[in-house]
Amino acid sequence: MPSAVSDTSAVPAAVSPPVPSSDRGAAGASEPPRAGDGARPAPARPQPAAERVYAHVKQAVLERRYAGGELLTEGELAEAVGVSRTPVREALLRLEVEGLLKLYPKKGALVLPVSAREIVDVVETRMLVEVHAARRAVPLAPSVLAELEELLERQRRLAEEGDLAEVAVTDRCFHATLVRATGNEILARLYDQLRDRQLRMGVAVMHAHPERIAKNIAEHTEILRALRDGDTEAAVAAVQGHVGSVERLLRDEGVR
Repeated sequence: MPSAVSDTSAVPAAVSPPVPSSDRGAAGASEPPRAGDGARPAPARPQPAAERVYAHVKQAVLERRYAGGELLTEGELAEAVGVSRTPVREALLRLEVEGLLKLYPKKGALVLPVSAREIVDVVETRMLVEVHAARRAVPLAPSVLAELEELLERQRRLAEEGDLAEVAVTDRCFHATLVRATGNEILARLYDQLRDRQLRMGVAVMHAHPERIAKNIAEHTEILRALRDGDTEAAVAAVQGHVGSVERLLRDEGVR
């Protein structure tokens, strides 16, 4: 985040599969050990090497530690993660499919900058989905309202700590929570497909315009106030102003 930026938002941690009954302690045990029996929980299974490389590179690209236009080599990545080159190749192929890298045989992987077209497409999709969500979500359920308030408070705290990557994640979560409040699961899944682009653009915007962080928080506060008051039109106007301001920054700045 041209390069791009989002406003708002890391890579989900892999979840270990459930441990089959045959792995629970002594052979033939019909039930897991009870608390207080002195049994130790089974150790977590190590993450596959290719998955570790994938998570490392993807996180670094989204947080702009690997900037658009940078060439990554298999040897450097293998050393950074502590694996052989084979899982590195597997991870890079996966990231190429996701549109974050372009592979060049015997040279390496180029981190693709965010294009001007991609910025326009992401912002346009966000505007359509989030404005619709603001209209549909009112009146907001108390549980959703509490979640938005918690996310806003977390964003303030992270901003004070200077953690831009987590600010971007929390920013994005704020908007995704509002979209989920519509109850439209298909729309929520569609919006989730923007996640990586939003995070990458959001971090880039915050690096290029640190003052934008306080502005984002103020605009989120305005959106939340309108939702709390049950004022649909005010919520729609606040969302339009917020997404529109991000669009102007992304258009004006070439961020890798």
